[in-house]
Amino acid sequence: MNLRVSGLRFLLIPTIYRWNFTKFRMSSVFRFKQFEVEQSGTAMKINTDGVLLASIATHAKPIRILDIGTGTGVIALMLAQRFAEANVDAVEIDAFSAQTAGLNFSNAPFAERLAIYHSDILNFSPDDRYDLIVSNPPYFVNDLKNELLQKQIARHADEDFFGNLLRKVSSLLTERGLFWVILPVKTADWVIEHSVLHQLYPSRIISVHSDEEKPVIRKILCLQLGFTAVLEEHFYIYAARNTYTTAYKELLKDFFLAF
Repeated sequence: MNLRVSGLRFLLIPTIYRWNFTKFRMSSVFRFKQFEVEQSGTAMKINTDGVLLASIATHAKPIRILDIGTGTGVIALMLAQRFAEANVDAVEIDAFSAQTAGLNFSNAPFAERLAIYHSDILNFSPDDRYDLIVSNPPYFVNDLKNELLQKQIARHADEDFFGNLLRKVSSLLTERGLFWVILPVKTADWVIEHSVLHQLYPSRIISVHSDEEKPVIRKILCLQLGFTAVLEEHFYIYAARNTYTTAYKELLKDFFLAF
């Protein structure tokens, strides 16, 4: 059940997690061209992985979009800006991050098309399927856990997590839906190998490098229901020290004030 507040849809949740925006202070704000993102107190701040995924992930004409593990909500906000006819749902397991995303959504010019759900994605049961699903998920598989619980939730996962995520995504996609995800190389290779078990197949694999002389540091995957030919690409962030590539600036020019 949803509650509409000032044009923004919220999931009704237990009293302990009711929205309390008055406690926020705009002390750690990241300003984009069309919106702002408050991120103080959240486990994971805005980072290159998230903005790359949000600016690269695409679909011919998405009507329903889902962001899994939204954190501050930045990916959902960028997608709402890019796809003006789409409604964007965002799921976040951490209560404080979900509150922060809700605040950020309510302040955006496209608030009426954004919805935040405080939920484990495995327990999330929407009324309909999605044309486009994105995720910048936990990425340290079978690694040493951080002591800070919030960061442990935000950054760590195991193979069961990714298997369950793929199974859930497969059940949430429309017939022609696309799932975009950004991952470290080893984790991405595991996902590619095991996605077929959930009827998901890669259609694009983008290898991300810091520059042309550096190895791959991330892979952005596009998975879909049904086998298809795979387009493999390379993307470089820097042209030289402290100088972004033209491709990177072009990708983010509609978002970053510096571009």
